[in-house]
Amino acid sequence: MKKFDIAVVGAGPAGLSFVNALCNKGLKIALIEAQSREEIENPKEDGREIALTHLSCKIMQNLGIWGKIKPAAISLIKKAKVFDGDDDYSLNFGVENSALSELGYMVPNFCIRQACFDAVVTKPDIHMYFQHKVKSIHADKNSSLIQCENGENIQAQLVIGADSRFSATRRMMGISADMHDFGRSAIVCRMSHEMPHNDTASECFHYQRTLAILPLNNNISSVVITLRSQDVDKVMMMDDEMFNTDIATRFKNSLGEMKIISPKYVYPLVATYANKFYAKRFALIGDAAVGMHPVTAHGFNLGLQSAHILAQLILTSKEKNNDFASDFLLRQYNRKYRNISRPLYLGTNSIVGLFTDDRPLAKILRQGVLRFGNRFTPLKKIITKQLTQV
Repeated sequence: MKKFDIAVVGAGPAGLSFVNALCNKGLKIALIEAQSREEIENPKEDGREIALTHLSCKIMQNLGIWGKIKPAAISLIKKAKVFDGDDDYSLNFGVENSALSELGYMVPNFCIRQACFDAVVTKPDIHMYFQHKVKSIHADKNSSLIQCENGENIQAQLVIGADSRFSATRRMMGISADMHDFGRSAIVCRMSHEMPHNDTASECFHYQRTLAILPLNNNISSVVITLRSQDVDKVMMMDDEMFNTDIATRFKNSLGEMKIISPKYVYPLVATYANKFYAKRFALIGDAAVGMHPVTAHGFNLGLQSAHILAQLILTSKEKNNDFASDFLLRQYNRKYRNISRPLYLGTNSIVGLFTDDRPLAKILRQGVLRFGNRFTPLKKIITKQLTQV
C-alpha cells in the first residue's frame, strides 16, 4: 500500500491547480486519473473557449500556469453586450472609469488543460497514477483508503474529489447534489468574419435559442449556440454555407460575412451543486463541487477559486502543525466556498430561466431588466465586478 498526505482524484484544471498550489510545501501528494497520461498531457481541441477573470489570471500567474500559455492563444474581452430577442437595445459593460484595460481574457480550454499539466509535471512532490479508476473510498478517524479497480491501494490523510460534475467520488462519500438538466445543449465552434468585433462579447437571447459571440484574435470569434436538445441535430446537419448564413443573419450581419473554420461540438447543459463540499477526510473542488451553466462564464473561475481557497487553508493549518484534514478545517472551506458559489449558482440559473421564458410577462420583464441595468450605476458596477474578479 502506498501512503500519501493528500490524494487528488481527477487531473482536470481544478485538480492540477490544487496540487500545484501545494507543491514544495513538504506534502506528499498522489494524483489519480482514470484517463491515460497522453490524454492529459496532450489534450485535444474541444471547441470550448474559457472566459477568465483577472482573479483567475492572478492565481494562474502565481502557480506558473499563465506563463505556459502561448500569448497568441490569449484574446481580450474589453466590452460585453446583452441583447433580448430582436431588439437592438443592449445592456452594456465595459472598463470605463476603472483601472482595468479589459474585462477579462479568452483562452481555449485545451490550452488551459495543457498549461496546468505542464506546470506540475516536473514537480517532485506529485506522484501521478494514470489509468487508475477509483473503485471505493473508505475513511476513518486517521486516514482514507482508496481502492482502485486495478487492485492498487492508496492511503491518504485527505482525499480530494475533482472528478467532474458527475463525480463518482462524491457519490462514494455519500454527498448528494442538486442537479438541473436544462433540456438544452450548447453547440460551439469558431467562425471568421469580415468586420472587427472590437474585443466585444455579445450575448443574444433569441427566443428558443441563445447566440453568444465571444471575441478571439484576428477577426475570429467563438460562437456558442444554446438551444433545445431536440433541435441540435437540425443545426449539426447544416452544411457550412447554410450555417454561415444562419449565424450571420441571426447576428443581423453586424460582423459581415461569417465562415465556420472549425468542427462543431455539442455539449448537453446540466448544472450541479453538491449539498455540501466535504465529508470525513474528504473535500470536493472544481466541477465536482459546483458545475455551472456557461451563460455567465463563471464555471472555470469558480473551480479555480475552490482549489485556491482549500489549498490556502491546508497550508495555513500545516504551518501551525494542525490537522489539515480535520472536520473543523473542512467546515471552514465549505462555508467560505458556499458563500461565494451559492449566490452565483442560483443567480445564473435564474438568468437562464428568465431569458429562455417565452411568455409575454417574461419578455416585458427582460426588457425592464436590461434598461434598469444600464441606468442604475451601482448595480452595473456590482455585475462588472463579478465579471472581472470572480
